[in-house]
Amino acid sequence: MAGNSTGEIFRVTTFGSSHGPALGAVIDGCPAGLELSEEDIQRELNRRRPGTSSITTPRGETDRVEILSGVFEGKTDGTPITGIVRNRDVDSSAYTDLKNRPRPGHGDYTWKARFGHYDYRGGGRGSGRVTVGHVIGGAVAKKLIERWGVRVNAHVIQIGNIRASRVNLKLIGEYTEKNPVRCADPKAARLMEELILEARERGDSVGGVVEVVATGVPPGLGDPVFGKLDADLARILMGIGSVKGVEIGMGFRVAEHRGSEINDEYYLDGETIKTNTNTSGGILGGISSGMPVTARIAVKPTPSISLPQRTVDLETMEETEIEIHGRHDPCICPRVVPVAEASVAMVLADHMIRAGYIHPTDINR
Repeated sequence: MAGNSTGEIFRVTTFGSSHGPALGAVIDGCPAGLELSEEDIQRELNRRRPGTSSITTPRGETDRVEILSGVFEGKTDGTPITGIVRNRDVDSSAYTDLKNRPRPGHGDYTWKARFGHYDYRGGGRGSGRVTVGHVIGGAVAKKLIERWGVRVNAHVIQIGNIRASRVNLKLIGEYTEKNPVRCADPKAARLMEELILEARERGDSVGGVVEVVATGVPPGLGDPVFGKLDADLARILMGIGSVKGVEIGMGFRVAEHRGSEINDEYYLDGETIKTNTNTSGGILGGISSGMPVTARIAVKPTPSISLPQRTVDLETMEETEIEIHGRHDPCICPRVVPVAEASVAMVLADHMIRAGYIHPTDINR
């Protein structure tokens, strides 16, 4: 099946499914000499794993990573890095009755229409659990680009109709991890958590918006037309399950303004060229400007809800009703945060190698 890989030079291929034996990623194109341990990856996986708070699924996975290749004596050796996480707490019983009855809001029907035969347990390859592979690839990418001073942080800025206040970019990483919603505004975070728990109590779910900010990104990343940095970012972020919209910089709000209001004017900060504003989200003409790269993603409410829903039995071709059981997040946004960071980091690592900021075979060159 195509569509399981991303990147041109720093290339990540993910594998596995929600109820299969394991999930993971193969990272090809990471230069040799980067210090890398299982703990570097585990730190990121711990942020994504289930069962960490009252607003996430209770599925009891430890998500312990094993590095199978690509690291020798604590450093990458330039060969493919393989990271694997074994599924430990699999319960497929809740999906037996749903085999031929597609769940509304899920990819069950469309995947069956495309492939005919597919793993319906927990959504199979279409499950949010496959983002384990994103996070493994992103953890390596983060470690690589951080060596050049690039940092990627994401935070929840909206749940339902509750919006967070603006937060200083330097504080996002610190404040986000202080509450289960992963919102850098503590006051809004409390209201968001109440809304999520209320939705869970009703057997329903709620969506929101996650913002990703990359600082320290050098100017000159990206290629004209089909290799634009913002296009690659939009593609990988849209590939995260349940994401239904992507904005770069000011996004759709540019439609409300005049050019004189949103053009980012330049000034000199010593010998560095900067802009007074950053409505472009750090990308102009498809190429990074040196300003912070910003993107926002709209995440739909979790489609797995316990309320009765109408569907069609594909075996009898009759309309019927289903109730979804199992273990699900009432809101996906908090666990999307590390996945969004990982996705952006993978794109930036790839473009930094492509643009010559990072040597493709040896980081010490």
